[in-house]
Amino acid sequence: MSELKRTPLHDLHVELGARMVPFAGYEMPVQYPLGVKKEHEHTRAASGLFDVSHMGQLLLRGPAPAEALETLVPADLVGLPAGMQRYALFTSDEGGILDDLMVVNAGDHLYLVVNAACRAQDIAHLRRNLPEGYAVEELDRGLLALQGPKTAEVMARLCPGAGELVFMQHGHFEIDGIPVWVSRSGYTGEDGFEISVPAEQSEALARRLLAETEVEAIGLGARDSLRLEAGLCLYGHDIDTTTTPVEGGLIWAIGKPRRRGGERAGRFPGADRILHQVEAKDHGRKRVGLLGEGRAPVREGTELFDAEGNPIGQVTSGGFGPTVGKPVAMGYVPTALAEPGTTVYAEVRGKRLPMAVSKTPFVTPGYYRGK
Repeated sequence: MSELKRTPLHDLHVELGARMVPFAGYEMPVQYPLGVKKEHEHTRAASGLFDVSHMGQLLLRGPAPAEALETLVPADLVGLPAGMQRYALFTSDEGGILDDLMVVNAGDHLYLVVNAACRAQDIAHLRRNLPEGYAVEELDRGLLALQGPKTAEVMARLCPGAGELVFMQHGHFEIDGIPVWVSRSGYTGEDGFEISVPAEQSEALARRLLAETEVEAIGLGARDSLRLEAGLCLYGHDIDTTTTPVEGGLIWAIGKPRRRGGERAGRFPGADRILHQVEAKDHGRKRVGLLGEGRAPVREGTELFDAEGNPIGQVTSGGFGPTVGKPVAMGYVPTALAEPGTTVYAEVRGKRLPMAVSKTPFVTPGYYRGK
């Protein structure tokens, strides 16, 4: 593990008794003494603090940066208001997904958050494909995610201005004199905030947040079960270079102005294939939610079969959903079998277990969109 990178909170994780594991090139906490199931339940009931400092934080500067970035993603960034954040996808010439990312309109520049495992390739992709006059700056900052239904109460006490944000809104604030960039968003399906902080002040901020009675430290194990219940994709598992946004159930990430007939239609890598799939009734396969019976979890890589025993696809993420109380999974099936309620079969230890195709998310989202 000596070759792995460490986040600014590494020493705090060890102090808190975390079990550290390799993840995306970093040494990260998979769980704390509370345990994965209780960490999951605490986040759904109160407020959980996640270290996501391994994520890449970038600034994109140059003339009309939103227009420039639109040449690499199908999102509507030109129409993104200042102080707002939007989900986007880097696509390949073949229509596959190179990475998913968050984009903030920070006024005269864009603030990007990319996946840790894709950080180097994303930076190279931006620098290689954007014209001269654009600068990509990699930031040395911590990133904390505070998630759960009681998180708004915590933020209202510590940072009233941030507590007034709505879902996908972004702003600059201070918490106990520490300058922070805050987005009201997250990866759990709960109301929450992602807080970017100077690296050297990350530990002080984390300790301040953990001092609140509602807040517990949460590791990667619960982060994965929470995002799975929320039906959220994990890059490299549920989406990758072999899946298009349409196959991945991410049509909503293709902005209307970027679709056929829109004012800025196409003009992003893979547009012909992707926009054809948007309009096609059957594009081959689709990512779906899957609900199991009993308690046996259905893991990533499990083969899926139809009622006649024909192989039809495989699970891309799966486990037991503590909130749902059942095995939950996501995977790809033929479009003809993607209708909710359809029964497919997962082969687990030689047995074919029935699973019902389900809409996602599996839990009701708690995002705050205003009164």
